[in-house]
Amino acid sequence: MNSEWSLDALYKGYDDPKFTEDMAKLDACCANMNALAAALDEKPKTAATVEEILRAMEELTELVSDLITFAELRAAANTRDAESTSVMGRIMTKLSAVSGAQARMQAWIAALENLDELIGGSGMLTDYQYLLSCVKADSKYLLSDREEEIVARLSISGANAWSELQTFLTSSVPVEYNGGTTNLSAIRNLAYDPDPAVRKAAYEAELKCYDRIKDSVAYSLNSIKLQVISECELRGYESPLQRTLHGARMTRGTLDALIGAMEEEMPAFHRYLRLKARALGHENGLPWYDLFAPMGGSDRRYTTEEARDYLLNLFGGFDGALRDMVRRAFDEAWIDFYPRDGKAGGAFCATLANQGESRILTNFDGSFSDIVTLAHELGHAFHNLNIFSHRPLNRDYSMPVAETASTFNENVIVSAAVRASDDRNEKLALIEGQLSDACQIICDIYSRYTFESAVFANRSERFMPADELCRIMLDAQKKAYGDGLDHSALHPYMWVCKSHYYSGGLSFYNFPYAFGGLFARGLYAQYEKEGAAFVPKYKKLLNATSVMSVEDTAKIAGIDLTDKTFWKQGLRSFAEEIDEFERLLG
Repeated sequence: MNSEWSLDALYKGYDDPKFTEDMAKLDACCANMNALAAALDEKPKTAATVEEILRAMEELTELVSDLITFAELRAAANTRDAESTSVMGRIMTKLSAVSGAQARMQAWIAALENLDELIGGSGMLTDYQYLLSCVKADSKYLLSDREEEIVARLSISGANAWSELQTFLTSSVPVEYNGGTTNLSAIRNLAYDPDPAVRKAAYEAELKCYDRIKDSVAYSLNSIKLQVISECELRGYESPLQRTLHGARMTRGTLDALIGAMEEEMPAFHRYLRLKARALGHENGLPWYDLFAPMGGSDRRYTTEEARDYLLNLFGGFDGALRDMVRRAFDEAWIDFYPRDGKAGGAFCATLANQGESRILTNFDGSFSDIVTLAHELGHAFHNLNIFSHRPLNRDYSMPVAETASTFNENVIVSAAVRASDDRNEKLALIEGQLSDACQIICDIYSRYTFESAVFANRSERFMPADELCRIMLDAQKKAYGDGLDHSALHPYMWVCKSHYYSGGLSFYNFPYAFGGLFARGLYAQYEKEGAAFVPKYKKLLNATSVMSVEDTAKIAGIDLTDKTFWKQGLRSFAEEIDEFERLLG
């Protein structure tokens, strides 16, 4: 089986004639976009003109999808790949030159007084009805054509560059450990090692290595957040959070219901952490280095072949299309498995929309947790599979629903494994692993949300040096984890290693994980009640995520997201697992 992914479905390299041809097509497409935007004042305000605009946008989207994805995936697999960084810069420069044209097109469409009438008379516009309604809603935040181009161009050497710096530093910083040198991804994987001495030593080595890069990364974070604040003010958003919610097609009422439910039910997770702490011999709460300590029979290691068979067996009982897609992912080199020097940390799934495929980066170390991570990322791929039938501009779904299928997959895997197990140690490992993951999407995500809120609040007035960012992170962790963790052994540098903070266009990429976890848990509860009859409804919901608001998407499953009761039901369902965890501990 492959150990690295293949990107040949996109291009065989930068010397591939198809890559050269597509870069030339991109130039022509950008020229066409600019010419079309310049001629809009003379164009008739008809459905045909709107269709012409949308076809131009479709062509640009499809070209950029292939070109930028190829460069980004090459860079993620090797952050020292200077050629990929250069290519991304060239593509972004080309796109920045049409940002004004895109703004002009959107403003032209938004100004059409008879837009609804035009939509009703065109099949293409009917397909794009939701997109066009969003264009109208977004128009109030658009700048002038020239200003949009300036913002886009400056972002290349601004937020985008700062983000690349954070990725480069965290993927290349040397970590001194056990008489040698390793990388950050590998050292963070040791948090799951069965040996407590290894976990603690790895934690100490990790914290020590951040001293090398903390000041540079602090400049990255401060610069990105200030750019976001400035741009929000220019565009007329109330705040970065309001901009995020608007872009997520989600109401503040839904977020308030979610966060409120988390705050009220969080003590149950503090109880779980105290139980784990006592089981591991800690009296003052769980130290950070034992947060992911395996318990029970979780010391088993899996090969990638065993991981594949495990996933195929369990997903096969849910849906044939999901099983077949997972088989393709393993057999057709969709996955880049192992950590290595220069490779980006963590895990993600990228869409190859034009090819109807996905690519997955993970840092597989053989633990059951790594299998769950694979299931999570394959959930994103399954989500992609269910929206490929849409037209090119209808294939993007918002942040909150982005974690739905991924977390649903986790529920399928772990719940089935728990039911199948009759061994105490194995069941303890499975339940503890599920509670550990749930604690991450509740307590840790809440700490990240709290941290980012504080960073935005402070950055409006002043620069925050690394030591202050560490203090803010510690305060956030204490608030989120309560007495479940040992406050003398937290992780002040979590802001350094989490890439989610380092985007100029995507702030607050934290609460969507809690949303996805609890939303998926509610959907999984429906699946357990309805069985196979639920699967078509689930696929319909996934398909709708890119053409409906978050709230309307949930209504397909009969869920009101603004009702705190829904979120609390999902949170309270963990209480039974915590009781079972306590019983298994003896």
